[in-house]
Amino acid sequence: MIQVELIKDLKENINIAKTANKTIGFVPTMGYLHEGHMALVSQARNENDFVVMSIFVNPAQFGPNEDLGRYPRDLERDKKMAIEAGVDLLFYPQEEEMYPKDGGISIQAGRLANVLCGATRAGHFDGVLKVVTKLFHLIEPTRAYFGQKDAQQLAIIETLVRDYNFPLEIRRVETVREEDGLAKSSRNVFLSKEERMQAPAIYQALQLGINHYMNTRKSGKAMQETLQHIEKFTSGKIDYVGFLSYPDLTSDLEEASTVIMAVAVYFEKARLIDNIIINKEV
Repeated sequence: MIQVELIKDLKENINIAKTANKTIGFVPTMGYLHEGHMALVSQARNENDFVVMSIFVNPAQFGPNEDLGRYPRDLERDKKMAIEAGVDLLFYPQEEEMYPKDGGISIQAGRLANVLCGATRAGHFDGVLKVVTKLFHLIEPTRAYFGQKDAQQLAIIETLVRDYNFPLEIRRVETVREEDGLAKSSRNVFLSKEERMQAPAIYQALQLGINHYMNTRKSGKAMQETLQHIEKFTSGKIDYVGFLSYPDLTSDLEEASTVIMAVAVYFEKARLIDNIIINKEV
């Protein structure tokens, strides 16, 4: 596996791959890898000739009171996992390499960032778009891979690529879960033993809510059922329960063929998100 920290070395290796007419699959991460990331790599490996992974804890997407300093990091462990997964090139730049200067130009996620996680994390998705735009230009992937657990992020990135004609394909990969249903997340390590036992109730609540909606088409009642289940079976504080069209993220459910129910729950040291995306017509 090629390992590079500098943009010039990254570009040199990308140019070699492109000169050889290799398709490039790109998996962007913030590190502390788990099986969810490995699922992205596996699909990228199956669909491309050359797989690139980035590890960069992007400060632009963290607010002043968020967990940038506490975000788990273990680069040596991540390198071993990337090698085992079949990554061809690992790019792990420092902040000064990615953001050497600030010319004052910003990218704004717009209305798609005004709901769900974006409603309480002002500027978060602007920061996501900042880093993925830069990474897309640097790596020039044929396809880029994102997990459905971060569904709002996925919808916003798909919209950016569509509306601004980025020459790549965004590939969705289903959420990878523990045996008890909890979505894999780097932040799960911050759960206490008791919270970890409670956390599977989040996905159970989503399943109850979606089933209620599919049987009744009443989104309000479905969200209420989800909220009540989380309150009953966890000690977490609910940030939101949302029910929207997908990937447009509007409240117009009547015309939408695909919908998303999404939740965010605060525990003492971790904020967990999860969702279910479903085609109403299936």
